[in-house]
Amino acid sequence: MDEISKIIEKRGIKPADCAYHTLRDFENGGRLRALLIKGETITHVEYKCPECGHVAYTTQPWVPVSKAASVRFIVECVKCKFKIKVEKLKGKKKKAKKE
Repeated sequence: MDEISKIIEKRGIKPADCAYHTLRDFENGGRLRALLIKGETITHVEYKCPECGHVAYTTQPWVPVSKAASVRFIVECVKCKFKIKVEKLKGKKKKAKKE
């Protein structure tokens, strides 16, 4: 999972150049990284499917969602067709830490 790192390095992208950038860990060892560069409408996504473990890089159009939506976007695994949902983080209530 280093395709997005290569894009960042090749284009010299800084945090201020990103409209959206996230790195998420899921249960079962799944992982997803997404990057949307300011001024572009294509999201670069690389993931390790939490269902089958397949690692892939893909691009998809960025579709703005409403403020009330809980899911930012969905990526479908090319191998097993599992839908990986990327939930919004802003506005979520933080879970209390267990002591």
